[in-house]
Amino acid sequence: MNPGTASNVHAFDKRLLARMIGALGDDKTIGRIALELGQVFGELLPGIYRAEIGHDIAIGYAGFKTGLRNELVAGLGDGVLLADVSLRNWCQDFQIGCDSPVLITLVEALLGAEPTSIGEPQPRSMSQIEIDVAVPIFEKIADVLHTAVNAPGGFEPVVSRPHNSEARLKPDPAIEDIHAASIDMTIGLGPVLSTFSVIVPQSVLLKTQIVPPKGAGQDNKAKSEWTEQLEEQVRRSAVTLEARVRLESLTLDTISRLQPGDVIPFHDGQDVRVDVNANGRELYVCEFGRSGAKYTVRIKDTHGSEQDILRHIMG
Repeated sequence: MNPGTASNVHAFDKRLLARMIGALGDDKTIGRIALELGQVFGELLPGIYRAEIGHDIAIGYAGFKTGLRNELVAGLGDGVLLADVSLRNWCQDFQIGCDSPVLITLVEALLGAEPTSIGEPQPRSMSQIEIDVAVPIFEKIADVLHTAVNAPGGFEPVVSRPHNSEARLKPDPAIEDIHAASIDMTIGLGPVLSTFSVIVPQSVLLKTQIVPPKGAGQDNKAKSEWTEQLEEQVRRSAVTLEARVRLESLTLDTISRLQPGDVIPFHDGQDVRVDVNANGRELYVCEFGRSGAKYTVRIKDTHGSEQDILRHIMG
């Protein structure tokens, strides 16, 4: 190729190519599909959540955004819980993101707090126990989407364990990003109003026909197995306990000269008081003891009721 010919060669417009192969649509078409899917979420999810947790959760369509997928995911910001989802015969890789404040509020409500009395939490990373509780929230969103899209074969959506947005792996720069759309929904519980988003490749949305399920909004049972599942997840989550024993006071000079083998007595002369905590919250007052070859603590008093202790751990 001579210099004159090379000057006439231009790179093919990537957006034009994406439109030609069905990977990029116009905003009018994407917006119509997003609105139809948002209407299904708005119609089905409130009844499902009301039946499952016994609280009114408001769901509303909040619009859509288009762009490259990695940019849309990053645009959700910090303090967001993310899950990667696949639905065979529809989309192998899409994402659900939900702001943390409403999920934190949901945990509080599940533990017995009245939603209207809960102050709006600040967005933050969520603990592993809170993520345990959030799993079914994401699964229900995926289930409703599954009922609304044309995914033949009867396969169920597969939802990965949600993770904090701060913990998400950085995208591989060697892999070209794809055009996607974010369907944004408001989700409100008590005074707390947050957003959840479903980010789907545009190539998938452009082939999707939204079919509102029959009997939408008719499931109004008081409390279902899912409530029990959530409560059980809270109670079965592993929690690290720490025991603190007060030792006899020593001078700084004595402490600086302690050597291996030296002994520091407990502060208490008889029953040794032990304070047990989890996540920095005091749970029990105990006494130090021994059972066989193991050292133990015996609970003498608690810092509140069962629900108080659960709330302390979750806080």
